[in-house]
Amino acid sequence: MNFLAHAFLSGEEDKELMVGNFVGDFIKGKQYEDYSKGIQNGVLIHRAIDEYTDTHPVVSQSKDRLRFKYRHYSGVIVDMAYDHFLAANWSAYHDTSLLDFTYQVYHEIDQRLLFLPDRFTHMFSYMKRDNWLFHYAELEGIHRALSGMSRRTTFDSKMEEATQDLQDQYKDFEADFTQFIPDVIRFSAQWLEKNL
Repeated sequence: MNFLAHAFLSGEEDKELMVGNFVGDFIKGKQYEDYSKGIQNGVLIHRAIDEYTDTHPVVSQSKDRLRFKYRHYSGVIVDMAYDHFLAANWSAYHDTSLLDFTYQVYHEIDQRLLFLPDRFTHMFSYMKRDNWLFHYAELEGIHRALSGMSRRTTFDSKMEEATQDLQDQYKDFEADFTQFIPDVIRFSAQWLEKNL
C-alpha cells in the first residue's frame, strides 16, 4: 500500500493518525515516540498495514508476476499499482471525491509540516504541487512516480518500465486488488477499534 491507501485506511476521526500513517515510511525505529500520540498511532498502524500487506497471499500473487524482472522492487511496484486501482475506482470506496480527499490530506499535513522529517517535507512540496495522489488514477501518474523512484535507486531497478507490464496484465492486477482491498479495509478497522 502506498500514500493514498495509507491515508484512506486511517479512518475519519483522527487527523493526526492519518498524518502519521501517511509519513510512516519516513519515521524509523523508535523515532515515532518523539511525536504526538495521534502521529504515534498513525506510524504504528502504518507498520501494521505494511506487515499485513506483505504477508497477504493475493499481494504475493501480484508480486510474483513481476518478481523475475524487478526482484525486490516488485513490492514497490505492486504498492503503486494498488494505489492506482484505489484512485481509479475511488467512488466505490469513499463518499468524498478523490480531488477533495487529496486536498483534505494535503491540508492536514501542511498544518504539521514543521514537525515532520525533512526528507518527507522536501518530497511533499512536489507531491502537493503536482497532486500526485489525484493523478494516481491515471497510469501516466503511476509511470511518473515509478520513474522518479527509479532515478533515486542505487541499483538499476527498471521501475520506469513497470507501467507497461501493469498495462499488459491490467485485468489480473485489478482482480488482485479487488480481492485484497476488502481484507485490508477490515484489518485496518479492527486495528483502530482494538488500539484506540
